[in-house]
Amino acid sequence: MRNKTSPLQLALIYAIILIFVVISVYPILRVLTISLRPGDNLLNESLRIIPKDATFDNYVKLFTEQPFLIWIRNSLFVTLIVTVIGVVFASTAGYAFSRFNFPGRKIGLLSLLITQMFPATMLLLPLFIMLSKLHLINTFFGLIIMYSATALPFCIWLMKGYYDTIPFSLEESASIDGASKILVFWRIVLPLASPALVISALFSFMAAWNEYIVAAQVLWYENMFTIPLGLKSFQGNMTTEWGMYAAAALIISIPVIILFVTLSKWLVSGLTLGSVKG
Repeated sequence: MRNKTSPLQLALIYAIILIFVVISVYPILRVLTISLRPGDNLLNESLRIIPKDATFDNYVKLFTEQPFLIWIRNSLFVTLIVTVIGVVFASTAGYAFSRFNFPGRKIGLLSLLITQMFPATMLLLPLFIMLSKLHLINTFFGLIIMYSATALPFCIWLMKGYYDTIPFSLEESASIDGASKILVFWRIVLPLASPALVISALFSFMAAWNEYIVAAQVLWYENMFTIPLGLKSFQGNMTTEWGMYAAAALIISIPVIILFVTLSKWLVSGLTLGSVKG
């Protein structure tokens, strides 16, 4: 007979979940509190989430006194292109590695895997020299190249692993009915691989949306700043504009939250089935 969970065990489970929820939500509430305080007041003896002297001045200043909308526009432009590149190239390259045998296949897969062993900071100097030689410093195109190069290896491996779980007999049946390779890939394989495509898009999006170190080496002009660079500009040598910093941090987290909530039903299957075969 199936063991039923006792009330004590159920209470313990909910208690543990509640603890982790509090640990996760508390920092967000503190950032909200700082954004509602007047001026740049970071520390306060009060534990109130909504301060007594709460104000939206920091949000108003963010949009009126800072080029915040320009930073959002730049980040959206770079992020969307990196996401499209990640999905398109990962879906096609992953399919090629999964379904075809060609010279250099194993070496190519191993090379993609090896690139994941090195953090992006180790590649900054050679990538900077390459972009400098190509005159791509202070250009969005140079930043897009760097982001795509760091996101694609993981996405290709993810898509390759997911394609391995799709029975090849489905493609053979469609080919017997007269469908071309492109039609089979577009009409049969891609719809079945939608969870992995979602994960690839999400990973590419996150790789570009909140990245700072690479952007700081490529973009030097304020009108070309992405959101992470813009937030760093609030921090000076003598003072930090904590109010606007917190307000901006909350605002830029909204697209990520919406994206996660929208794509949540594909996340679990995409992360699990894409990592193993069969």
